[in-house]
Amino acid sequence: MIRVMLVDDHALVRMGFRMLLVEAGMEVVAEAGDGEQACRLYAHVAPDVVVMDLSMPGMGGLEALRRLLAQDAHARVLVLSAHEDTAHPSRVLRAGALGYLAKRSAPETLIAAVGAVARGERYIDAQTAQALAVAQLDGAASPAEVLSEREFSVFMQLARGATVAQIAEHLNLSPSTVGTHLYHVKQKLRAANQSELTLVALRWGLIDG
Repeated sequence: MIRVMLVDDHALVRMGFRMLLVEAGMEVVAEAGDGEQACRLYAHVAPDVVVMDLSMPGMGGLEALRRLLAQDAHARVLVLSAHEDTAHPSRVLRAGALGYLAKRSAPETLIAAVGAVARGERYIDAQTAQALAVAQLDGAASPAEVLSEREFSVFMQLARGATVAQIAEHLNLSPSTVGTHLYHVKQKLRAANQSELTLVALRWGLIDG
């Protein structure tokens, strides 16, 4: 039996996922409403697969993924996202997630994805895989490719309007360290200020307008 930990800030979404997984003969051993809670629970429940939403309050799914893998380099994580871009799947897969599934996917796709990730296999839903292939052919460099993992986390929070102090708290960094990342982000994306960073994120479909 595959043992799963669900991580999503919406209780109704977790309930729906739990019903699907249990009906497929899997066991949901823990649920978390944010990344911080997921990192605390992981060591206690040792799930076979972590099914985690990318967009959550606080540190967010990307940072939670990074910390889970720091705890356990063999952690098997399937990331779910409502984002329709290619930068997010590129980033999470490069950060160590085994799978990426768009939330628009059919319910049975979740079962197939969890099964594949539990076996240690990569899983990307068909539409996202096609978009990634097309983006690679186009040769355009997205912020996900230009920025380091930490810089991308800072960039996304800045683009959503967070202050340096808020980002420092969310990522457990000093404000001066966040300021250094911000400087590098601006240099790499050729942005003069936070408003221009938000425009870059909008242009790549990383945030909603």
